[in-house]
Amino acid sequence: MTSMNTQKLGAHLNRRQLLKASALSSMLASLGAGAQGKSGHAAENPGALASSPSLPAWPTQIQKVIFGSCIDQKKPQPIWQSILAAKPDLFIFGGDNVYASSQPWQLQNLENAYATQAAQPGFAALRASVPHLAVWDDHDFGLNDGGEEFVHKQEAKSAFLDFWRLPAEDPRRARPGLYHAHIFGPIGRRVQVVLLDTRWFRSKLRITDQRGAPGKERFVPDTDPQKTMLGEAQWQWLEAQLKQPADLRLIVSSVQVIVEGHGWEGWHNFPLEQTRLRQLIKRTHAKGVVFLSGDRHIGAIYKHAEPESYPLYEVTSSGMTHAWSSAKEQGPNRLGELITQNHFALIEIDWPQQQIQLGFQNTQGEWLKKQSIGLSELR
Repeated sequence: MTSMNTQKLGAHLNRRQLLKASALSSMLASLGAGAQGKSGHAAENPGALASSPSLPAWPTQIQKVIFGSCIDQKKPQPIWQSILAAKPDLFIFGGDNVYASSQPWQLQNLENAYATQAAQPGFAALRASVPHLAVWDDHDFGLNDGGEEFVHKQEAKSAFLDFWRLPAEDPRRARPGLYHAHIFGPIGRRVQVVLLDTRWFRSKLRITDQRGAPGKERFVPDTDPQKTMLGEAQWQWLEAQLKQPADLRLIVSSVQVIVEGHGWEGWHNFPLEQTRLRQLIKRTHAKGVVFLSGDRHIGAIYKHAEPESYPLYEVTSSGMTHAWSSAKEQGPNRLGELITQNHFALIEIDWPQQQIQLGFQNTQGEWLKKQSIGLSELR
């Protein structure tokens, strides 16, 4: 994401940082991008569960999910205290979980970034106590606004797998990319979390001819039918996931999906792929879809009216350590104003009332926005 003047990252850790990270290494050895316990939970491969008894157990039912992205490992992170105080059943890391995309890219810089983040006390406390899932975006992938062309993506993936300590049998270790899915809870209260990889396979973007112009800031739409956001294998996998029964589906895309009105990264860069996604949701009769996205250093809720189907909502939550405080942009399908301070998103589900509440809190745990919708609207 290039909408902010992000400082160059990736310098080697100093001795004090290395010692601090080393002191935490034994504690972190059991932490991963998930938790253990099979009750009420299924991954795409039910055998691909972490085996360490010290990991927090998967929830048998989801009532509160917290989602966030864009975490600069070198910046203060008081936000974790408010997140822990909210007691989520699940936390989702939506990408840019560290910043290590300075060029020329070096694996050591990424490993140093992960070590610095691991040493953040609030982050470590969350990993130890809250079940969590993670996917990457461009700055932990390794190339700003990057995609399939990034030559070091396998090295970056290996570092991701090691940092999040995914089990040896996890399917992400055996296939390209980092896409994954989990299901929580019984029928009638079932939540599916789908993590899309919008970096590994994504074709090169079309550069704007009017850099900085409103709506054409960095990129313009490309209707080349050969261009892809997910790659064919991931598309086929996604179709299979959407055919599974679920009452609420949180589809995580590190870049915005249905959002209109800007020329930064997003699914609108490839209109044919954006249309394909909407059509796939219709064709599979997948009810309960809500998109979660990051990347933009802002927070907002969006709504897209879909002909002959239910409306699609999207929650963008981006800026846990450094939101874009001066952000201004058109938002034709945005509900309300932009959130331009550090924040995280909450998705709270009232199963008896069949309602979900989407919203944001700031570093102090104060509500910035709330939006309630009925599950019946997502049918």
